[in-house]
Amino acid sequence: MAIEQSSTYMNQIISADQDVELLADGFGADGSALGVSWWPAEGPVWWKEGGFLLFSDIGQSKRMKYSPKEGVSVFLEPTNEANGMTRDIEGRLVVCEHATRRVTRFEHNGNITVIADQYQGKRLNRPNDVVVKSDGSIYFTDPALPSYPDLQLDYKGVYRVSPDLKEISLLAKDWNIPNGLCFSPGESVLYVNDSRERHIRAFDVLDDGLVSSSRIFCVLKGDRFGGPDGMKCDLDGNVYCTGPGGIWVIEPSGKHIGTILVPEGMRAINMAWGDDDWKTLYFTGLRELFRVRCKIPGVPVPRIL
Repeated sequence: MAIEQSSTYMNQIISADQDVELLADGFGADGSALGVSWWPAEGPVWWKEGGFLLFSDIGQSKRMKYSPKEGVSVFLEPTNEANGMTRDIEGRLVVCEHATRRVTRFEHNGNITVIADQYQGKRLNRPNDVVVKSDGSIYFTDPALPSYPDLQLDYKGVYRVSPDLKEISLLAKDWNIPNGLCFSPGESVLYVNDSRERHIRAFDVLDDGLVSSSRIFCVLKGDRFGGPDGMKCDLDGNVYCTGPGGIWVIEPSGKHIGTILVPEGMRAINMAWGDDDWKTLYFTGLRELFRVRCKIPGVPVPRIL
């Protein structure tokens, strides 16, 4: 594994000789029953006060834990085929569940709160990835495949749920497969990628939390294996998105400046910033868990501006 630099600025983000570490493998399961070749490892989120990483093994319906001192263990099972995860401003775990077609929150007392499971009386498709804004509002993507059973919505959407959970708003529905999403450091821009269209779209975030001015931010195409899925920002506004060959690093202008490569035949799936300084990028593959050290801290989770 290596770091591919196509701009001198990339060296300010990550050294060309920086090691990409394979931490563990053996995750995932066959997904052909629902029209995907493989359900991968997904949804990593760093738990700073505990010094560990949680991530999803969708196909085996397990929540895994990685500790630098103890390695990998099962944190929870079953998980309703959980996928994307994050933490809210109170540090509670927020999860997208495939099997139940909902977004949930794990309260500090162990109870589970349903954040969203329908829109205008119709069940959601299969919520995929989720982020929480510093005001407590929750944003998530809800794609679908033709093989998904009993779909009630005839589109794939990106949604916002108000901090009090009383209002759910459809932000955009002109998608093929909406997937990863993240905010710019100051939350003035929301980035959402489309796995099928192989691009990232950027939206201006309005004062009420809704969005406007959709535009193509970056196109992620190439001959290598992989495509847009998980996505994060660092504190300088650079966007990190899985793409052909590994993880693409993209300047705030939309210019692709380098790639964190994974071995041929492997694929980067989703990522999270971690460690005490938020400079370690942990990322999952189809079956693997990796990490790589960067020079610029990522946007912390929970997110409090």
